[in-house]
Amino acid sequence: MEQQEPVFDEDMLLEMVDNQLADGQPRQAKEALLRLSMTGHSQDEAKALIACALGAEIMAMQASGQPFNMEQYLDNLAQLPAMPWADD
Repeated sequence: MEQQEPVFDEDMLLEMVDNQLADGQPRQAKEALLRLSMTGHSQDEAKALIACALGAEIMAMQASGQPFNMEQYLDNLAQLPAMPWADD
């Protein structure tokens, strides 16, 4: 079976997170950044965690062939710093 290459890399994910934060969309990304920063995570760590939540949804989208699920992404953001999707 042929393995698909990821449609993103770490730098691309971090750029997407920076764009979301700059645009204020979704607002939950900025809320997650603030919450994570207030609980002891550096700005870079918090952005990396947000990128993990975004990457998880992009990978799910790629695997299922379904469109990006914003509701699931927002749920992933709400669960940070826990990453239960990584256990799948």
